[in-house]
Amino acid sequence: MKVQCQVRQTIRVGMLFVQNVSNLEIGIGYRTSAAAVLVTRDRIRAEHLLDNFDLEQVLRIYLFRNISFLFRFISEFDECDEVQAAGKTVDLLAVKNVDVIFGPTCSRPAIAASGLAAYYNIPIFEWGLTTSLELTNRSRFPTAVPFSINSYSLALAIRALMKQFEWDQFVFMYSNDGDEEKCESLKNDIQTVASLHDDVTLAFTYQIASKSLVDMREAVKIVKQRGRIIVACVPAGNGSKKTIMQAVAMEDANTSEYVYIMAETNSRGFYVDDFGGEWHYLWEGSSNSADGLSVEESRKSMTNLLFLVDNMGMNEEVTPQYLNFSKLVIEMMKEAPFNCVEDCADVKYSSVAKYAGQLADAFYAYAVALNKTLTANSQANYRNGTLILENIAMTFQGVGGGDVVVDPDSARRSLIYFTGLNSSLLPQTYARLFLTNQSTEYIKLYDNESRDVWNGRDRPKARPTCGFTGTECPASFARDYLVFTILIGLFIIFAISAAIGGVLYALRVKRKETERQDLLWQVGFQELQVIQKKSRTESSQRSFASGPSTSTKMTIESRKETSRFSFYCLRNELVAANKHDFRNQLSLEDKTQMRQVNGFYEVSVFLIGYFQLRSLEHENLNKLIGLCLNGPQFLSVWKYCSRGSLSDVINNSSMQMDSFFMFSLIRDISNGIGYIHSSFLGVHGYLTSQSCLIDDRWQVKISDYGLQFLRIHDQISKQKMLWMAPEILRDQWINRTKESDIYSFAIICSELLTRSSVFDLENRKETAEELINQLKKGGFNAPRPTLEVDESLGINPALIHLIRDCWTEKPSERPTIVQVKSQLKSLVDGKKGNLMDHVFDMLEKYASTLEEEVSERTKELVEEKKKSDVLLYRMLPRSIADKLKSGQAIEPETFQQVSIFFSDVVQFTTLASKCTPLQVVALLNELYTIFDSIIEKHDVYKVETIGDGYLCVSGLPHRNGNEHIRHIARMAIGFLSSLHEFRIGHLPNERINLRIGINCGKSDFISNSFSFSMTGSVVAGVVGLTMPRYCLFGDAVNTASRMESNGKPGKIHVSSEANRLLTQVVGGFKTESRGEVIIKGKGVMETFWLIGEETHSQMKPNLRREHLPNSSSSSLQTRSITPISDHFSQDIL
Repeated sequence: MKVQCQVRQTIRVGMLFVQNVSNLEIGIGYRTSAAAVLVTRDRIRAEHLLDNFDLEQVLRIYLFRNISFLFRFISEFDECDEVQAAGKTVDLLAVKNVDVIFGPTCSRPAIAASGLAAYYNIPIFEWGLTTSLELTNRSRFPTAVPFSINSYSLALAIRALMKQFEWDQFVFMYSNDGDEEKCESLKNDIQTVASLHDDVTLAFTYQIASKSLVDMREAVKIVKQRGRIIVACVPAGNGSKKTIMQAVAMEDANTSEYVYIMAETNSRGFYVDDFGGEWHYLWEGSSNSADGLSVEESRKSMTNLLFLVDNMGMNEEVTPQYLNFSKLVIEMMKEAPFNCVEDCADVKYSSVAKYAGQLADAFYAYAVALNKTLTANSQANYRNGTLILENIAMTFQGVGGGDVVVDPDSARRSLIYFTGLNSSLLPQTYARLFLTNQSTEYIKLYDNESRDVWNGRDRPKARPTCGFTGTECPASFARDYLVFTILIGLFIIFAISAAIGGVLYALRVKRKETERQDLLWQVGFQELQVIQKKSRTESSQRSFASGPSTSTKMTIESRKETSRFSFYCLRNELVAANKHDFRNQLSLEDKTQMRQVNGFYEVSVFLIGYFQLRSLEHENLNKLIGLCLNGPQFLSVWKYCSRGSLSDVINNSSMQMDSFFMFSLIRDISNGIGYIHSSFLGVHGYLTSQSCLIDDRWQVKISDYGLQFLRIHDQISKQKMLWMAPEILRDQWINRTKESDIYSFAIICSELLTRSSVFDLENRKETAEELINQLKKGGFNAPRPTLEVDESLGINPALIHLIRDCWTEKPSERPTIVQVKSQLKSLVDGKKGNLMDHVFDMLEKYASTLEEEVSERTKELVEEKKKSDVLLYRMLPRSIADKLKSGQAIEPETFQQVSIFFSDVVQFTTLASKCTPLQVVALLNELYTIFDSIIEKHDVYKVETIGDGYLCVSGLPHRNGNEHIRHIARMAIGFLSSLHEFRIGHLPNERINLRIGINCGKSDFISNSFSFSMTGSVVAGVVGLTMPRYCLFGDAVNTASRMESNGKPGKIHVSSEANRLLTQVVGGFKTESRGEVIIKGKGVMETFWLIGEETHSQMKPNLRREHLPNSSSSSLQTRSITPISDHFSQDIL
């Protein structure tokens, strides 16, 4: 069923090309790449893409042409110029109303065009030489899809190469001579990658002065003392790469210790392309004779050179598919709409552009994304760039035959080729690197690294054994042979003596250790220290560092002594003491002589078994520490587990459990039982969920094993009997068996799966005693726990069947613990999970959010403090503000060399009368915001603003010598320049003008006018305690005010001292004498006008005459003075 859409008949495809830039035509020229879209157009039709984009009008008109879609191609030429690209893009979007744009093909034009496309929400696909990382910023350019490799990908590739060859440091040398963008961008991206990863270090960076052989030799001489792995970047063309490798050879830095890596886009490494499809090797060319190296010598100089290149967008091997594509592009350039016949007849246009494949792939990706968009919603706006890019993630076969992968973040996956010279000194590709911002895939194309990559040599080291300068070699053994021989002889004699003494000492220690081990099992009751409960204040305290998992621990203070257990501290270690009912207080001699008492084993026999018991070690067994026989009761002392028993965890309603958690606990229990069954004990006999303890790491530790002679008289409660097997309940005096442990294991598992107590006594009608009687009777309907498991847990049904098999009535039909472990292992295919990590994840999900809230509030507090500090630093100098915050007194300080600046708005009263108070405030805020931004570019401190008056000073609180006059002068020029573009929103016909004055001598006070102060002695200090202000005092301040008030609109009025500093001390400024002027309170003074700042080449853009109203561009085009006086020659306000 076709989808009918109410849209235009034709998709307008806008394209931006380079047409007449000779050094770019090989890669991205219009005459050899534009027809790639026609080849892709035919592919789109052949694959029936966009068939669902049928247009009723189109079908009626073109029914017999068997097409459902029309493209109209509109080409413009930006010549890789940013200004041209912006204008052409606006023309395509606003005038020609295109639906999609392909291009520009250079970075800066692409940035400008992508911003405009984002404004119009039109998709734009950049290809060719668009290497800027900024184009991948999806938030800034939401409709842009960069199809070329950027320099950040090259930086990632460099890091991947370093990791592959285990190099932890490298140096970078580069030249910006002839191309400021290429190597500067790569340098910045390398520094960014190195700062984000600590596995590779950028040890040194050096900028080569020029592309000359002399400067490059100097650069090599410097960097070879800093590293052996050298990444180099030089501008393309003019033999720069060949020159730098010749410099390497001349400086003897081309040995097997060195590696040189060049990472480039728009490059095929050792192959240099010419027009017409021709190419030559990098070491070939006519410039070899000039530098004194032959072609073969130049070739050998590149032995250690490696390339990381994009291969100019082409595959490593030219496939028949790509050859056919290349032929079609050249042929179809002669067809409509390009009709390039005579203009494309030159032989240099007989071969397809290197990046034409990217254009074809980009056009195809657009068609696929558009097809997905319209298939999902036939009523969708096919011009909606952000909607189309939601479907841009795809993989398809490109024109070169390989797969093209476009990530969901609208960036084509980068493919970098790693190449070098093999043993025959011919180029060879060693690896391919597939890169995204998140991952790097290194695909080796060699079998043996030493043979293939290093031509039989060892891999070079990032740092040589003897250091970079060769002065750090280890000392020679031969040189110190005699000394070492003497030392070794003495050492041997000492070693023999020590060995004899050690044997004797070991025998003595072993004897004492045997005696000590004989006493270790005895724990004196006096050694057991009762745990002192903390005060309420102490127990309420909690560290910010404590995680949410700590809330699941049962602290020793929260443990209460029970009829069976008490808790102590033994030798600074927490222990749990199990109370036994055997209370006879016999001496040790009586115990050792006792043969049997009421069926007990001999004590001497027990002691032998006890030594074995203490030797049991397993991760799922709780450690038995010893016995206490001299207390009120016999106590068996066990290691304390902080999270309590499994029963405690099950009955803790706030503790969340999932299937993985339960299964891990069951597996731990089975492992512990398995170890007991395989040990000399053979059986546990008293297994319950209360004897399964859990430690800090959420690992089950089975406790209460062994010590049968003590347990045989312990009274067992009715509830504990529910874990006993039926055959044990019928006759408790029979020996415990492994089968009875399996039954108890099944009961514990049922508790865990149902999250209930044993047999769920709280919700049953029967009492524990009634259940025991029914269990003793046995039979077909003997009671068992109900296995009603929450389906959301996803418990494997095989585990339920295993539990039922374990509690079957006949002991002989129950599986052994080995079979149980085997079946449990099969349930998870033998995989082991990390329960500790899993528990932390669970606790983080379900624990209280208190810590997060505290952290969030703390962050807010820190942010607010930062805001208040920022506000304070805006009101007072940082050094002054820091002293005030610390409570220090601010002493007045004298500054001998300062420049003071005053200004006011001309006829501000008249202007204010035309505005409401709110409009006046808005006007001044907008104006002063512009001024403040200019101040930030200079070493100037803004003192205050009073109404329309503005006061600044340079030279305090930080002294800067005579530079204060330069900073103030440039700032004043900047103020006047900024007014040319300033407009008043509510009074569009009005203009703002300023009056500026300068004084550098013996004046005193500050007025509301805008003045440029002169250099003189000034006292600065903080006045007042409430709303303290940093104020200026001195005669120079008053004179600066008089310079402003006696100035003229649009001019900078300076005194004679300021004029002297500007023209004779710092220099670089043009002034004009005003003559002698009567200054109030000062008498007659000779003053001057500041005309502008002298430059070496052309005038500053913001003050050039062609930027000023009613100015003649021809009259000032060649002058070296930046004029100001003509800028506001008339009183605008």
